[in-house]
Amino acid sequence: MTNRGRIILAENNSSFAEEMKERLSALGYTVLAVAETGPEAVQKTDELRPELVLVDMQLNGVFDGIEAADQIRAGFQIPVVYLTDFSDEYSIQRAKITDPFGYLFKPFKDRELEITIEMALYRFSMQQEREGLIRELQEALTEVRRLSGLLPMCLSCKKIRDDRGYWSRVEEYIQKYSRAKFTHGYCPDCARKFAQGLPPTP
Repeated sequence: MTNRGRIILAENNSSFAEEMKERLSALGYTVLAVAETGPEAVQKTDELRPELVLVDMQLNGVFDGIEAADQIRAGFQIPVVYLTDFSDEYSIQRAKITDPFGYLFKPFKDRELEITIEMALYRFSMQQEREGLIRELQEALTEVRRLSGLLPMCLSCKKIRDDRGYWSRVEEYIQKYSRAKFTHGYCPDCARKFAQGLPPTP
């Protein structure tokens, strides 16, 4: 079966962890590692860089699964789905702040597991694509700003000075700071002069 995603499972119940590894494998996912504590979940995520981390809220260790998920999100930008059989309001509110990509309340069926994982991976992919488009837009706006305002131009050769003090031809400057590409031809006035055997306007 084709690998559908690389996953780290953070679960301190060893029997449930073994069961989950078998279920995930049967669904086509690769379990890279099992972590039993919060710090171990963060460490293994750093080392193995999975596509998704399944985290039990009640992990043992210096900090629990919610704190581990928060560190994973902030430090590695990897989506987290919570596994829990514990749904008190305080824990849910803490978990919400970590911006998880889903919840699975034990016990759950394989179909629920599969759908939750696929939705999490899809949402993360769309988020990454959206953030990439925003970065491209910000870069384009920066380039547009560079082309606005006053541009120092040589009276003789018509070269333009950039913000680092270098002089370049107008088309080189515009190509550098925008997505514009140049084609060359004659304007109507120069075309008429060319047809009459006169030199085009420089």
